[in-house]
Amino acid sequence: MRIVYVITRSDEIGGAHIHVRDFSLALLAQGHEVTVLAGGSGTFTDELQRHSIPFVPLRHLQRSIHPVRDVLALAEMRATLARIKPDLVSTHSAKAGWIGRVAAWSLRIPVIYTAHGWAFTDGVPARQARLYRWAERAASAFGDRTITVCEHDRALALKHSVATAAKMIAVHNGMPDVAPSLQSDAGKAPPRVVMVARFEQQKDHATALRALAGLVHLEWELDLVGDGPNMGDVQRLAAELGVADRVHFLGRRRDVAQILSASQIFILITNWEGFPRSILEAMRARLPVIATAVAGSGESVAEGSTGFLVPRADVDALRGRLALLLGDAELRAAMGSAGRRRYEERFLFGRTLERTVAVYREVLAARSRNPRTATSERGAGRAYPISESP
Repeated sequence: MRIVYVITRSDEIGGAHIHVRDFSLALLAQGHEVTVLAGGSGTFTDELQRHSIPFVPLRHLQRSIHPVRDVLALAEMRATLARIKPDLVSTHSAKAGWIGRVAAWSLRIPVIYTAHGWAFTDGVPARQARLYRWAERAASAFGDRTITVCEHDRALALKHSVATAAKMIAVHNGMPDVAPSLQSDAGKAPPRVVMVARFEQQKDHATALRALAGLVHLEWELDLVGDGPNMGDVQRLAAELGVADRVHFLGRRRDVAQILSASQIFILITNWEGFPRSILEAMRARLPVIATAVAGSGESVAEGSTGFLVPRADVDALRGRLALLLGDAELRAAMGSAGRRRYEERFLFGRTLERTVAVYREVLAARSRNPRTATSERGAGRAYPISESP
């Protein structure tokens, strides 16, 4: 197959970027042709270049809404797709999903959108959520299939009539495995707590700090991995709470797997989510997880077995769960091992790859049965080929 992945930004690396990178590497290794289209150049395109993944930076594709630039981005993307002539386009992130679907549709190229969490999920400000629900309903008309990364997001999209059930499928994210040396000794003392999250509106570092500030009688250190516009506010809060000497701001890091392996507890305290990849990374590293009970978090964390789920912005509930794990090395080790087993059973990358490629083939097969909708600049009336082997 000849596949084009499209993602909005290159100036950061988030879960959607890692997804695109991992899929690109796996499909290239199988002999498929892959090209990534990304808005601008930056950290992500550097990562693609480091892995020898073909990519095209798009000058006009950007995250913010700008009518003129968005029209230019559509024209630029359409011209790029017409030149590459892919069998399939796979779009990721909201803006790339919108423009990418329209561009591919205009060329009669099969196109799929993978939603890495909806921008209208519970916890998102109401006005913003209404706008994104409308935008996703409109964009769905141009796509062949929408993949959600958890069952919660599929149900949410159906609830708000974003797409029909026939167009929607849930495929859980998966993660490539790591060496045993990158698995944690969760029972080790004194325990280190780690949270991997950008400092922005979506994440709730403040609740995490307030919970830990009530546990200064216990031994703990907190590592915060990530950067973002709210980092200064969180640093000031740590100082106000008197825990600045225990909280370490590590910034954006490439060695997250190593940091997790040196930790004993993973937390992800947020206002909203899709299906967080960072939780899977923690389970892979044999860490017990405490996460906010939002969206698909409950599909990865098994309450009371691999960790705990706590209500949004509930300092007392989080403090109680942290106290339990900080004070019980055997419980940390048992939950970490249970999480590792759950990762191996449900969230290995190969499983996600297999199910997703099956969706690709279903879409191509459906188009091949209807040549009138499967034509493009590759040749009028010609159905797209389906590669049964790379």
